[in-house]
Amino acid sequence: MSRELHTFPGGLQMPTYKALSDQEMSILQPIPERLFLPLQQHIGIASEPTVKIGDKVLKGQIIARANGYVSVPMHASTSGKIVDIGDYPVPHPSELKAPCIVIEADGEDRLFDIKPTHEYHSVDPKLLQELIKECGIIGLGGAGFPAHVKLNEGVENSVDTLIINGVECEPYITCDDRLIQEKANYIVAGTRMIRHAVQAKHCVIAVEDDMPAAYAELEKLIDDDIELLKIPTRYPAGGEKQLIQVLTGMEVPSGGLPIHVGVVIHNVATAAAVYRAVTRGEPVISRYVTVTGMVDKPRNLQVLLGTRVKDCIEACNFDVDENCQMILGGPMMGMHVSNPHVPVIKTTNCILVQENTPRPPEMPCIRCGYCADVCPVKLLPQQLYWHAKTDNMEASQQYHIFDCIECGCCSYVCPSNIPLVQYYRYSKSKIAAEERRRDGADHAHVRFLKRNSRLGKKLENKKQEQQVLGNTDSTENKQDYIAAALERTRLKREESKTQSRKPSTNDKDA
Repeated sequence: MSRELHTFPGGLQMPTYKALSDQEMSILQPIPERLFLPLQQHIGIASEPTVKIGDKVLKGQIIARANGYVSVPMHASTSGKIVDIGDYPVPHPSELKAPCIVIEADGEDRLFDIKPTHEYHSVDPKLLQELIKECGIIGLGGAGFPAHVKLNEGVENSVDTLIINGVECEPYITCDDRLIQEKANYIVAGTRMIRHAVQAKHCVIAVEDDMPAAYAELEKLIDDDIELLKIPTRYPAGGEKQLIQVLTGMEVPSGGLPIHVGVVIHNVATAAAVYRAVTRGEPVISRYVTVTGMVDKPRNLQVLLGTRVKDCIEACNFDVDENCQMILGGPMMGMHVSNPHVPVIKTTNCILVQENTPRPPEMPCIRCGYCADVCPVKLLPQQLYWHAKTDNMEASQQYHIFDCIECGCCSYVCPSNIPLVQYYRYSKSKIAAEERRRDGADHAHVRFLKRNSRLGKKLENKKQEQQVLGNTDSTENKQDYIAAALERTRLKREESKTQSRKPSTNDKDA
């Protein structure tokens, strides 16, 4: 029986521009001379280097270990030499520099000794989860959340439905579409492996109805154990909570996670990465990247992590200059960057090159309500805007600002050209900074109280000791002590007088 599809509030119908890049096979991007690998490529704690300058490494070798539970290791994208570990430009809207490991490629692309896991069905889900962590797999749809954490949720909780997300709803991006068409067997097999890892009762792979070629490739491999569904093309149908609502009819509660409604969701690229990790022992060292927009030959590239954005754009016969702007990701949720030397990282799914046109001036809000109509989370964007603009952090939280998925629908329809999402991001970062400051102050206050308590106890113990000593010394003993001291003083004086009366040797001789 076919699964009933539901809908979600708000959203947009918009031009997709996907035909620009999804008509041709992807191509392998050549190995660059140097690869720049940021230690922070995922949500959570940055990886910690395990190599030093001068070390020689092999392709797939761990060069930075996970530094906590919500962290993953990082691997060398190719064989070569570690030439530096330092701060370099990374994907960030403020042109931030961050710690990177720089590999000078030797051109040999020699592979590290990796080991596959045979017969994954018989492997303990916990061991499969650990393997996925060691291979550095994160959410490759753009979020970057470590995959093993979600898998662990499945081990610790009852999972009703595993959803593999092939819904590429944002305009221009086609890397998942192309991956499905070229590696459908990886995705289907990886889906079964993830299902075993979370012990899910049901399993669904979902794609949009404007991806017929991808659907056809998956359909050839699907059996009764997996449902393959097309969902209507509407932005942001690929959002985690929106897709869950479409496929199950359930809403993830405010501040909640998919596991709270019995669902675990992963991207199709993540499923393909799991397949490579389990069957071959391959870590995440490359990914499909859509290069599109103004470039002469838009298409998808298979890119080694650490490759510069500039190299990818030049592979599509285009030179970046001041007349264009670069967006890492799509036009709705992507990150604007000005430095073409930033590297491709695990979460880089698209490089969009557009004409550098000035943004229309921001005008006062006219209270039209369009933003509320298109919000897929049923928030009140206008109220959030006022509170964010006035730094009213408490009110922003009361209006559930952290439920905002930053999809950009509100900014897209705003007739006053207000960059609403930028206000929300600013407010979120300020609230987070204030909470960190408060947590630090609370921690310092607790330490202060504990110190005072320790000092108080020491002082009290000292007083008790003095009181005990005071009680044992009677008045008579004190008087005897004084009398003895006076007697010692008297004897010293008499001795001194006696010494002064004795005749000297000279007196005797006289």
